Amino acid sequence: MEFFCYHRDRPGSLPLREELGEAHWAYMDRYEAELIARGPTFADDGETPTGSVHIVDLPDAAAARAFAFDEPNYQAGVYRDVLLRRWRNLLGRTMWEFPGGRTGGDRHLVLGLGPLSGGTAPEVPHECDELIAFGPLLSDDGEAWVGTAALVRAPDAEAARAVLRLGRYAGIEVHAWEFGGRR
Repeated sequence: MEFFCYHRDRPGSLPLREELGEAHWAYMDRYEAELIARGPTFADDGETPTGSVHIVDLPDAAAARAFAFDEPNYQAGVYRDVLLRRWRNLLGRTMWEFPGGRTGGDRHLVLGLGPLSGGTAPEVPHECDELIAFGPLLSDDGEAWVGTAALVRAPDAEAARAVLRLGRYAGIEVHAWEFGGRR
């Protein structure tokens, strides 16, 4: 079962985040084989971390909750909240298999939240060469579509936002993001 996990930083927690850097990395190293994608999000300055994205394949929801809430930064209070949702990997690959590689161009996390139509989850857009990861956010039972999460290489936030159809979501968030991990 695939899960999307987005830990959002608490304001003012950067010193604690930096102090726990190695503990976070060591924790994530334990899940290396299960990770589909990972990496930090950043404020508009492009340098200040604002969160941490992890897309992971785990046996069940209990394992996903343990992954999200046993994480050292979460335990220490770095994060203000956690978005944890079932997810479906529509590209069928990890971020490390992205043909565009780890470097070059700006990368973004795009979240479409609260589908307005209540319809079906989106399919992979036809123009998908710049998609690093893409899939629907799902209810706990995996049946209801509750949003969409994408990692995309795009020249700016507006171009990244265009990967999701406007008018289909109550809100669309775009965050600067970069490849994470030790690889």
